Amino acid sequence: MDIEEAGARLVSRFGPDAAGWLDEVPALAAWLASRWGLVLGELFQSGASSVVLRCHWPDGTPAVLKLSPDRALLTRQVEMLRVFASSGRVPAVLSADAEAGAMVLEEIRPGTEAGDLPQTSLPPRWGELLAALHAVAPPARWPWDLRGRCEEAFARIGRRLADPAIAARIDQATWRRTIERCEALLDTQARVVLLHGDLHLGNVLDGGPSRGLVAIDPKACIGDPCFDAVDYVVAGAGHEGVEVRCQRVADACGLDGDRLYAWSRVIAPMFAIAHLTYDGPEQAIDELLALAR
Repeated sequence: MDIEEAGARLVSRFGPDAAGWLDEVPALAAWLASRWGLVLGELFQSGASSVVLRCHWPDGTPAVLKLSPDRALLTRQVEMLRVFASSGRVPAVLSADAEAGAMVLEEIRPGTEAGDLPQTSLPPRWGELLAALHAVAPPARWPWDLRGRCEEAFARIGRRLADPAIAARIDQATWRRTIERCEALLDTQARVVLLHGDLHLGNVLDGGPSRGLVAIDPKACIGDPCFDAVDYVVAGAGHEGVEVRCQRVADACGLDGDRLYAWSRVIAPMFAIAHLTYDGPEQAIDELLALAR
């Protein structure tokens, strides 16, 4: 990814003011490097809400410097990573500055994204990851729950229904039915855990044989453990199929297969919207839309 692509993503997320913030990133990174004793490297896999640079911590530890114009979001991420630290399945926070909108994390190596790992061995490794994350006790009075996470996602993603290309494939009735299905699942949560909350294949990295899978960018909330497997399940659309992957993942993770499949029907139209927005494979879109009906 180059700086122009990173800028386009930030402007899409935060509006035109993000372009001005991006102009200040080189000076901000240089100031933080001087303050923390970092050796800065190249731009590294920046997302829709941040710019990420490879660097080295003063003792030589490979690390990444993450900068965001959304200081509140970055501050929450630091808090969430520290909550999950005892699991050993998230990157360690080496330093953070809320006012600057910056944090330094250990770099996960080899760092291969889960979607690029051998798929036959992935379900049991996902099960081990979920077991470690879900064993972390939720802090007292944790302010975020799965209901709020879902409401935010429906509001944000639902705005895309105004796009004629998406409206032609997903109507308001389908969207309302999806929300009703989600509410029914939220109303029947029998067991709740501290969830990662955004555990898609791009947010899970290979930490090597001794570390196992490592999760990045948590949106930690309290809710149904199936939710941390559903993105992986729905990503099976257009491959072995959602139903087949669902059973495989449910068995490997010790989850209720029927409930996990019900969650996949909730998440399917969201994936379909993403595929329609970014020209995803038609085979996957057709399967996702069939799940949403």
